[in-house]
Amino acid sequence: MGYTITEKIFMAHTDLKDIQAGQLINARVDIALGNDITAPIAIKAFRAAGGKKVFDKNKVALVLDHFTPNKDISSAQQCKTVREFAMEFGVTHFYEGGQVGVEHALLPEKGIVLPGDLVIGADSHTCTYGALGAFATGVGSTDLAAAMLTGELWFKVPSSMKFVIFGKLPKWVSGKDLILNIIGRIGVDGALYSAMEFTGETIDSLPMADRLSMANMAIEAGAKNGIFAPDAITKAYVEKRAGRPYTVYTSDTDAVYSQIIEIDASKLEPQIAFPHLPSNVRGVSQAGNVKIDQSLIGSCTNGRIEDLRIAAQILKNRKAAPGVRLIVVPATPFIYRQAMHEGLLDIFMEADAVISPPSCGACLGGHLGILADGEVSVATTNRNFVGRMGHPGSAVYLASPAVAAASAVLGRLASPEEL
Repeated sequence: MGYTITEKIFMAHTDLKDIQAGQLINARVDIALGNDITAPIAIKAFRAAGGKKVFDKNKVALVLDHFTPNKDISSAQQCKTVREFAMEFGVTHFYEGGQVGVEHALLPEKGIVLPGDLVIGADSHTCTYGALGAFATGVGSTDLAAAMLTGELWFKVPSSMKFVIFGKLPKWVSGKDLILNIIGRIGVDGALYSAMEFTGETIDSLPMADRLSMANMAIEAGAKNGIFAPDAITKAYVEKRAGRPYTVYTSDTDAVYSQIIEIDASKLEPQIAFPHLPSNVRGVSQAGNVKIDQSLIGSCTNGRIEDLRIAAQILKNRKAAPGVRLIVVPATPFIYRQAMHEGLLDIFMEADAVISPPSCGACLGGHLGILADGEVSVATTNRNFVGRMGHPGSAVYLASPAVAAASAVLGRLASPEEL
C-alpha cells in the first residue's frame, strides 16, 4: 500500500517507517508561525513553561499583520509583547511596519515556507502553504508555544480526499471559484480533519496564486490541510525564492483515499458564497439583485499581484458606483510596490478606491473596513460568518477579484460579463 503526499511529509518529519491515517504521532516542525493576535498568548505560555530560548530562531516567524498599524492601545500592547519577544530571542523572521505583509502571502513570497515542509501556525489559514507542496495547518496558541520550545508537536494523521479537476477554466473563473464550488458541494464539514489533495489536468496549468487561494480555504471545508503536488509551476515559483534545500513529495499511485471527487471545471461560472457560510454557494447568474455597500479586494486569499491585475483590468476607466466603498489591499509591500510600478494603483484611485496598507484588518472585522448594521459587502476573503467583518447585522458575500470589481462598478453582485 502506497502513501499520500501528506503521509510522506509526516514520515519524513518522524523516525517512523510506516504511517496510517488516524495514527497519533509526534513530528518535527520546520516553521512555527504566530501573529499579533495569537503570538502574545503563545508567548505567555512559553514563559510560563520556563522557556529560555526558542528551538531555532530561523524556524520561528512572527508577523504583526492583523491590527497594524496599531488601531488602539490594546493592539499596540500586543505588538509590543511580540516585538520584545522577537528581539530577546533573536527571531530571524520578524515583520512589522514597512516590512509587514499579510502573513500567508508574505511567507511564500520570501521563501520561508518551501515544498516538503511541515508548518504550523497559530492562525487557521496556515493551510495556505499546501499550495507549495508543504503540510501546513493551523493550531492553537498553546501548541505554538510548545513548538517554539521543542520544535515538535503531536498530530493525528489525517485521511486524504482527492479532488480531480479537469476541463478548461472559462473566462473569469479562477482558483477562488474552484474552491468555493468544492466547499459548496461538500459543505463546511465535508472534509473534517482530512487532507484535501488537489490534482487533475486543470490543476496542472493552474497558476500559483490560484493554488494559494484554494489551499487557503481548505479549512473552510473543515480540512486539516489542503495540498498540491509540486510541479514545474511550483519549481518556477520556489527556485527564485528558496534560500535552503527542500524536498518534493508526491502521492503514490496506490495511495489510499477516503473519497475521490471529480469536477468538470469547464462547466463552472464565477461563484459567490452567500451569507452566512462559505458553503452557501451559487453561480453568479443566480445571484439576483443584491445591492452592496462595500467591495473589498485583498486578504490572504486574494491579495496577490495576479488578483490585483484582474481587478484593475475590470476597473480601468470605470468608477465604483455611488454609495459603494471600494477597498483594495495589496497583501505585501512587494505586491504594493509592484502594483504601483505597473500603474494598478492609479487605476484603483481613478476608480475612487481606498488603497490600504497590507493588513488583515478588514477581513476579520478589526479595522480598515468594518461594516455597520445592515450593510452588505462583497469580499475576496475566506469567511462570511455572522459578524465576521463587523456588525452582526451586516452581510458578507465571498467572491473572486473579478466579481468583486464588477460588483463595485455596478453597485450590486455582478459578473464581469455584465460590464
